[in-house]
Amino acid sequence: MAMKAVSRSAMTRGQLAAQTGCNGETIRYYEKIGLMPNPARTAAGYRIYDEVHLRRLSFIMRLRALGFRLEEVRSLLGLVDSNAYTCGEVQAITVEHLAVVRQKLADLEKMERSLDKLAAKCTGDAVPECPIIDDLYPDAA
Repeated sequence: MAMKAVSRSAMTRGQLAAQTGCNGETIRYYEKIGLMPNPARTAAGYRIYDEVHLRRLSFIMRLRALGFRLEEVRSLLGLVDSNAYTCGEVQAITVEHLAVVRQKLADLEKMERSLDKLAAKCTGDAVPECPIIDDLYPDAA
């Protein structure tokens, strides 16, 4: 039985995963929720991905690495897919995300200071009393 000719850029999900560093199940999930287009299929029913999938998944992975939520990824992909976006629209989403990142950084710095103060209270001795536990769980004694 002859198989349909597949372009040189055709790849399996595993190959797409290897090229992007994305888990194969994550690719399947992105297809299910509509972030990735459904791939073509061979005559035998195997999914075949191409350069369009590779570029789109790479874009999604880059956004996720920068901490963009799936809703933000969907918004940016919607702008790209419409092919009528403005730099201002993209910037607005990016600036909004930047504000979230800055707030998370401030929260992490506050946590760092709190943990530093807690750690400084403890001598690290082999005694049953621990000022860290006492501070975090006051009724533990």
